[in-house]
Amino acid sequence: MPELPEVEVVRAGLEPAVSGALITGVEVFDTRSLKRHSPLEGRFESLLEGRRMLAAVRRGKFLWFPLSAGAAAAPTGEGGAGGAAPATAAASGPQALVAHLGMSGQVLLRTPGTGEEGLLRIRLQIEHPEHGEFWVNFVDQRIFGSMAVDRLVPTADGAAGGYSGFDSGRMLGDTLALVPGQVAHIARDPLDPAFDEATFLAALGRKRTGIKRALLDQTLVSGIGNIYADESLWAARVHYEHPADRLPRARARELLAEVRVVLEKALAEGGTSFDAQYVNVNGASGYFSHSLNAYGQQGKPCPRCGTPIVREAFMNRSSHLCPRCQRPFRARVARVAA
Repeated sequence: MPELPEVEVVRAGLEPAVSGALITGVEVFDTRSLKRHSPLEGRFESLLEGRRMLAAVRRGKFLWFPLSAGAAAAPTGEGGAGGAAPATAAASGPQALVAHLGMSGQVLLRTPGTGEEGLLRIRLQIEHPEHGEFWVNFVDQRIFGSMAVDRLVPTADGAAGGYSGFDSGRMLGDTLALVPGQVAHIARDPLDPAFDEATFLAALGRKRTGIKRALLDQTLVSGIGNIYADESLWAARVHYEHPADRLPRARARELLAEVRVVLEKALAEGGTSFDAQYVNVNGASGYFSHSLNAYGQQGKPCPRCGTPIVREAFMNRSSHLCPRCQRPFRARVARVAA
């Protein structure tokens, strides 16, 4: 499943082409990819056609594209994916096109007329004032991903809704401190400029669960999936079942630092690709898989001590660790005088 580095690579690749681009046409080839789109918002195609995408924004594994106001939507009762629509798209307030890649979703930039291999679910035809015409193709083999038009709501902390690096202040204007309603419950990720480290560490210290479960809790911190949790825990020498509330604050701070290092390195290397299901907007694979120290390395020597990496069952998936560097937590038992 794409995690933060993979989604950020996609966002950064899309941003120059979509920021300020006019959506001139929308084709929905499989309505199952609209499962997160509420019919109450309006007809999916009509909510998009004639509007501009202002930027490409990310929080954790979610992508969204704030939309300009003012496009006419289909009148109530008109057919099409997503059902009926209000009289105008602007009537619902600020909106965004939200994309989630799920397990196998891909958002690809194509030259108009290019044939698409794979399972094309949705196509946006866009026209950028400087770069010309493109197709934005949403391809998804397993259909766990989706697109939707959603309302934007104010962020709880008043900071920008997510990360956008393309002159976001100028492009987004009043929509900068907004986030899609279906993304609002997702916590900020460790690379977000508005991530509050002190608040995160305090919340982590209250979690009465294993540390890896805490890292995968998207309401606590977002963007850290199974791969990068294993890599970060290996780097910090912490066992995945170590109780989060028993991890000393200094060790928790070290772990967070390792999380950031791992995510930034993966981002620099284009993400992790094990097969053709994760690619960037041009269809190219990432190569962080060559830098993995623990995840998927079972049976190979630990790069630090030489002990074979082991793989253990964890939450219907697996954890990879060095049994020597990452020893299980042992609670101290106070001695009682006889």
